[in-house]
Amino acid sequence: MPKLTVKDLNPRGKRVLVRVDYNVPMEERNGQMLINDATRIEATLPTLRLLIGQGARIILTAHLGRPKGQREPSMSLQPVAVKLGELLSHPVAFVDDCIGEKVEQAVANLQDGQILLLENVRYYNEEEANDPAFAEKLARLADIYVNDAFGAAHRAHASTEGVARIIAKRGGQCAAGLLMELELKFLGEELQSPSKPFVVILGGAKVSDKINVIDRLLEKADTILIGGAMAYTFKLAQGFKIGKSLVEPDRVDIANAALEKAKKRGVQFVLPTDNVVAQPVKTDKLNKKGKPVIELHNPRINSEPNIPDNEEGVDIGPATAKTYSEILLSAKTILWNGPMGIFEDPRFAEGTFSVAKAVVDATQKNGAVSIIGGGDSVKALNKAGLGDKVTFMSTGGGASLEFLEGKVLPGVAALSEK
Repeated sequence: MPKLTVKDLNPRGKRVLVRVDYNVPMEERNGQMLINDATRIEATLPTLRLLIGQGARIILTAHLGRPKGQREPSMSLQPVAVKLGELLSHPVAFVDDCIGEKVEQAVANLQDGQILLLENVRYYNEEEANDPAFAEKLARLADIYVNDAFGAAHRAHASTEGVARIIAKRGGQCAAGLLMELELKFLGEELQSPSKPFVVILGGAKVSDKINVIDRLLEKADTILIGGAMAYTFKLAQGFKIGKSLVEPDRVDIANAALEKAKKRGVQFVLPTDNVVAQPVKTDKLNKKGKPVIELHNPRINSEPNIPDNEEGVDIGPATAKTYSEILLSAKTILWNGPMGIFEDPRFAEGTFSVAKAVVDATQKNGAVSIIGGGDSVKALNKAGLGDKVTFMSTGGGASLEFLEGKVLPGVAALSEK
């Protein structure tokens, strides 16, 4: 059953609590927290503009980072309120709490079409615990609930699930925002019976993160292209040497089972035939987590099936990139989740960027529907300057994967049916 959406509401004069995903990357400069990437904020603008036009009294709730129930100043949403006001060209009020008398008073002062952003909901541990009393305090602020935070919809938290249940129980409407509606359309309906050929590109570090997605997509895909570090677990399963490449030796059986299932179903399961390799060298420097920084030296193209013991794979090679690009150009539906290599390093970005260009060419020139499943794939497309040239880019990382696996997302399940 399709969910009620914000387009089905008549919210004039009503208090509308909107759960948004404003978990944006920030950094400190000259004592101020600045937003590095406002993509997630921009993604909510259509919903907010619609609600402003309809005369709703809009209360926004969101989380930022993992403050673990502490008032961590670097994780305050105040800079987000400023940025949102700039992007909307509309004033956005801010209150430095998300529950309690002060917040209730700020909500009571709202006029039709006005917006109030609440402070980080994760300043309270009760949020992630989905505490009923905490959810009740949030629910007190609203007549209607709208969830536009697909990226947080796989979590049964107070602001994503608990509050919706309470508002629905007392007869209030709980609707999907326009962004949530798009996510459900493209990751759900479009992939239910995709136009053929349906080509899936899967990358990233771990087979274990994607195995359930692989298993489900093997029932629909014509071709699956594998890149990233997960390719080396498949290579190990096939008996090749993978040197010092990132690998999950305990997932070899799972990789073999996926290869076997692909063979049985006649799905083309394509692994890299060449790769870019480099020598990992430990340094005395430590990263933010206190672990030694590994530097990658002497990058080169390796066209052999095995990787030497002192090297690790860091990207797909040019021959693989060419093969993948040719396959993508014949696709009618494309789903991409996960980069082909360590694209953050310009030396190892070519494979990911080649795939990005091929996805865009298939979309723009051949009319393919291209769906980017969130996370690093979105970052890579934006880095290549191609983010606006695909059909749809998901804002969910873990949520996208769980939804593609066929799991019920608590934040979606709690919304009203049409």
